[in-house]
Amino acid sequence: MKKYPVEQIRNIAVMGHLGSGKTSFLESVLQMTGAKQKKGSVEEKNTTSDYLTEEHNRLTSLSTSLIPVEYNGYKFNFLDTPGSEEFVNDVYQALSVVKGAVLVVDGTKGIDIGTERVLALLSEKHVPTVLFINKMDKQNIKFETLIDNIRNVIGYQAVPFLWPIGAADDFKGYVDLVDMKTRLYDGSKVVESDVSPEQQEIVEGHREKIVESVAETSEELLEKHFGGEDLTKEEIYEGLRQGVLAGDLKPIVMGTALKDIGIIAILDIIAKFMPSPNDLKPISGKNMDNGEDIVRNTNENEPFSGYVFKTTVDPFIGSVNLVKVFSGKLVSGKEVLVSNTKNQVKIGSIFTMRGKEQLEVEEIGAGDIGAVTKIESIFTGCTICDPKSPIIFDQPMIQTPTYFLAIHPKQKSDENKLSSVLQKLNYEDPTFEIIRNSETSQLLLGGHGTTHLGYLLDKMKNMFKVEVDTFDQKIVYRETIKNTAEAEGRHKKQSGGSGQFGVVLMRFEPMNPNEKEFEFVEKIHGGTVPKNYFPAVEKGLIETFAKGPLAGFPVIGVRGVLLDGAYHPVDSNEISFKLAASLAFKNALAKARPTILEPIMNVEIVVKDDYVGDVMGDVNKRRGRVLGMEPLIGGRQKISADIPEAEIVKYTIDLKAMTQGSGSFSRHFVRYDEVPESLIDKIIEEYKTDERR
Repeated sequence: MKKYPVEQIRNIAVMGHLGSGKTSFLESVLQMTGAKQKKGSVEEKNTTSDYLTEEHNRLTSLSTSLIPVEYNGYKFNFLDTPGSEEFVNDVYQALSVVKGAVLVVDGTKGIDIGTERVLALLSEKHVPTVLFINKMDKQNIKFETLIDNIRNVIGYQAVPFLWPIGAADDFKGYVDLVDMKTRLYDGSKVVESDVSPEQQEIVEGHREKIVESVAETSEELLEKHFGGEDLTKEEIYEGLRQGVLAGDLKPIVMGTALKDIGIIAILDIIAKFMPSPNDLKPISGKNMDNGEDIVRNTNENEPFSGYVFKTTVDPFIGSVNLVKVFSGKLVSGKEVLVSNTKNQVKIGSIFTMRGKEQLEVEEIGAGDIGAVTKIESIFTGCTICDPKSPIIFDQPMIQTPTYFLAIHPKQKSDENKLSSVLQKLNYEDPTFEIIRNSETSQLLLGGHGTTHLGYLLDKMKNMFKVEVDTFDQKIVYRETIKNTAEAEGRHKKQSGGSGQFGVVLMRFEPMNPNEKEFEFVEKIHGGTVPKNYFPAVEKGLIETFAKGPLAGFPVIGVRGVLLDGAYHPVDSNEISFKLAASLAFKNALAKARPTILEPIMNVEIVVKDDYVGDVMGDVNKRRGRVLGMEPLIGGRQKISADIPEAEIVKYTIDLKAMTQGSGSFSRHFVRYDEVPESLIDKIIEEYKTDERR
């Protein structure tokens, strides 16, 4: 693939809800631009962008793929992004390297929950967007109603650039409202003609809205328009481009990807009106030494800098890293600095990807996207740059896992292999967490829902031949005491020769477990316990507190005060006082009232206004406490609440069901609180009988 100047490059994220037809849209693009002789289909599992086994099995995109095409002197780098909200981190990474998006809308479903979510994200990120209403050849699609529904979400920024001719089986083309031409598809080619008087009457009002939108881009054009003068074609084109770049216009086009109608119109709109990599704001990063801002313009005269936004692991060729070049150019054989680790690496072969196919390129210039391979020290989210001009770019916000599963290999022979497999998967997808919990003896996999974790487990099986059993996550509780109590610990052992002797009198006091887990204080008078045994007493308590008396969880929030004791000049030693301290705590338990503490998570839930009441009621049922609410754009609310972790183990699934898939949340640990007495016996029973602990 030849090299293109930055002005002729368009980097475009293809987005849409599950089943909207993103992959089919790209298959049509590939065929219409000559990059592919015959279109693939999702059902036949032979599409270019969905090439993973897991995507074939689930018939949906699960990972961002790069699809470059050439059209009329332009290069379009399309990024096919997953439609499921569980892969939103993939979407965030893709949006960090593009300056435009095509949002594919399923015309039969209209503006559903998933489409609203993507529209809100694109508006929030200020990404110039073209909306493609797909499947116009299906039954019962009311185009004008769809336009009204889109405008209810994003306002009158939404402007149709095309108007359909026919509907359902009779849908055969459209009127181009910009050029005022009719384009009909006869099954093999597009037939262009002037707009007929009947069609002129139908589309005249919509054409006028486009002209008004153009006129509003400058005072000069506005004055000309209201003065009754016609705007020239050049003025209309330039005004539309400025409106799209500013986010004041979101072109709406329609068609059907399966029949290739509307595809060329989208490509023309992208070329004419969407931003090139050097449009809008230049990229900014940080000086690695002093943290000062550095601005890099997208041209080849500036020092090289790039960002790795996607990593895949191929069992045959190793790691493949997709790189957006922000400035300068990336050339094979050059040394680059990995800013995040300060390591220098040598770039080997460079190429671009079309799905899983490698396409040779001589170099990757400013504004373009390409790939490098077999460099283990390069990873998703890292900055690479000229070692003489170091810079580091901010990563997009990464959502932390909200859903955890415990896993265990089905085959004992895979136990040692599992760790390295998880590390390889985590290198490819850093958005999931691997946690080894020694307290519950569980290996936890944390992700963003059942689809996300299911994809990882399928990949583990298909690529690395490792299968696992899954279990629910166990909560990591703590134990503490509620009352102050004093007790003596006496350890005496005599069996011939040197014996063991140690006596301590101790007071155990409850503390705030969230401020201090443990404190040891000595208040010995008169040397009843020599100072050299104080560390042994403290160590004895620490070891005892590692496994609490109720369910075996660590004890926190306790102050141990050494008040008195006794020793023997010959038989006393460190082990004697360690054991005496342990006995003192056990003897104090009857009065100390031990109890169990549970982790409390702060949860931020984002839901549409329609579901606020249901969600807040559900929070109360989960023993949660609502802390506040904050209105967001797009008719949404952010609810902040503290909820016990035990109550939100499967909240990812429950929230989707409660909000028809529109709700999302994040969580982080804030403190430990006492478990209600009514639940303590159940927890003790569950954890004392668990053979895996």
